[in-house]
Amino acid sequence: MEQLKELITLLSAYEPELDTVKLKKCFDLADLAHAGQKRRSGEPYFTHAYSVAAILAGLKMDSDTVCAGLLHDVLEDSSLSFDEIREEAGEQVALLVEGVTKLSFKVKPDKEIRQADNFKKIFLAMSKDIRVIIIKLADRLHNMRTLQYLPEDKIKENARETLDIFAPLAHRLGMGSIRWELEDLSMKYLYPNEYSEISEMVAKRRNERELLVQEVKNIIEEKLKELKVQASITGRAKHFYSIFQKITRSGKSFDEIYDIIAVRILTESVEDCYTILGIIHSLFKPIPGQFDDYIAMPKSNMYRSLHTNVIGPNGEPLEIQIRTNEMHQDAEYGIAAHWYYKEGGVRDVKIENKISWIRRLLDWLMASKDSKEFMDTLKLDLFTDEVFVFTPKGEVIELPAGSTPVDFAFAVHTTLGEHCVGAKVNGKMVGFKHQLVTGDIVDILVNEKHWPNPDWLTFVRTNKARQKIRQSVGKSRT
Repeated sequence: MEQLKELITLLSAYEPELDTVKLKKCFDLADLAHAGQKRRSGEPYFTHAYSVAAILAGLKMDSDTVCAGLLHDVLEDSSLSFDEIREEAGEQVALLVEGVTKLSFKVKPDKEIRQADNFKKIFLAMSKDIRVIIIKLADRLHNMRTLQYLPEDKIKENARETLDIFAPLAHRLGMGSIRWELEDLSMKYLYPNEYSEISEMVAKRRNERELLVQEVKNIIEEKLKELKVQASITGRAKHFYSIFQKITRSGKSFDEIYDIIAVRILTESVEDCYTILGIIHSLFKPIPGQFDDYIAMPKSNMYRSLHTNVIGPNGEPLEIQIRTNEMHQDAEYGIAAHWYYKEGGVRDVKIENKISWIRRLLDWLMASKDSKEFMDTLKLDLFTDEVFVFTPKGEVIELPAGSTPVDFAFAVHTTLGEHCVGAKVNGKMVGFKHQLVTGDIVDILVNEKHWPNPDWLTFVRTNKARQKIRQSVGKSRT
C-alpha cells in the first residue's frame, strides 16, 4: 500500500479535492486485474501500471487521467470490460482507458503500412481527447526505461520508433521533460558507442562545468541583488542527444563543442525577463545572431523563453535561457500543464485553440494518398523547426523552416495562394523558391486569372500548400 500512499501524496499536492476512494478503487482494480502477470524483467506487471500512473501524477495530470494510467492495459490484458470500469471508476476514466486500448498496434507485414495505420490511430485519439496520448507517452516512457529486457531486435525497433515519432510528438505537445528523456533513452540503444563517449566526457567535465556555472551565478546574482530583481539561477549540461546532434551537424568533436552548458534564469514576470536580458548583455558580450525571443513569438508548442548566447567569463560560448516560473512549467510539461476540465466537464476553449494544429494535421494526414506520403507528411510536421514571418500589416505567420512565399500565401488564405503571381520580401522581389527566415516581411502579389503551377509541389514545405495546390490545379483545368 506504500505505492497508493505515494500516489495520494503526489495528487493531493495539486488536486486538493482528490477523490481518494475512487483512486483506491482503481488502484485495487488494476492490482487484481494484473494478478499473477509478470513482465519480462520478472517483476509483477502491476509495477508498470503503477509507474505509468506515477509519471502522469508527476506531470500534474488530473486524477481521472492518473486512474486511467493505472488501468490503461486492463481491457487488453484482463477480463475486465468497459462497463465494469465505468461502474467502478466513472465514464471519463472508462473512455480514457478505451481510447488508450484502441491505440494497441497490430503487426502487419509491411512496416510502412503498419506505422501509418498506427499513427492515424494516435491522431484520431488525440483529436478526441489529448489526455489519451499523454497516457500513451507515459506508457512509452516507462517501457523505454525498462527496454533492456526485450530481445535485441525489439529493442532497436522500439528505440527507433520512439526517436522518430514519440519524442517529436512530446516536443510538439511542449512536454520537454518527456521529450529529452525519450531521446536520451533511444540514443542509448541506437547509438551505444556515441552515448557512452558523450556521457563519459560530460562526467569528466562535471567539476569544470560546476565551477563555471557558479562563477556565472555569482556575477549575475550580485548585479540582480544590486538592482533588486528577484530570480533563481541554475546550470546544467545539455542532454546527451542534443550534444550528439550538435556534433553530427557541425562535424566537430566533443572537445570542439563549447556551448554544451545552459544557464537558466527563472523570474516572476515578463518585464523582469527583459530586464534580466539587458543585465546579461551588460555583463557578458552577446554573440551576434544568437538571440531568440520566444516570448514575443512563442513556438507552436506553447514554449516561451528568451535565449541568448554570450561569451562567458572563460572566453567560451555560453547559452542563457530566461523565463518566468509559469513559462518553465509550460516548457517542462507542455499541454499537460494546462489540460484541465472546468466545473461541469466543459473543456477549456483556450487550450483547445492551442492544440488546434492536431486537427489540422489530422485533416492533412487523412488526405494523404498512401502510407509513404502519410509518413512523410507526419514526419515533416513533427520534425520541422519554425520560422516566424510577418504580413505587411504586422500579423505573425508561423511556418516550418525552409518555407517559401508560396507556403506563406496559402497560410494566410487559400485564395491568396491560388492567385499568387509574385512576392516581395522586405520590400524586394524574390523568386517563389526563396526560403523565408524569421523576421521577414512578406507581401504577395496576386492576379485573379492566375492559378497554381504543378511545379510548385517540388519546393513547397507546408502540408496545406501541397494539398491546396493539388486541388487548385484540378480546378483550374475545369
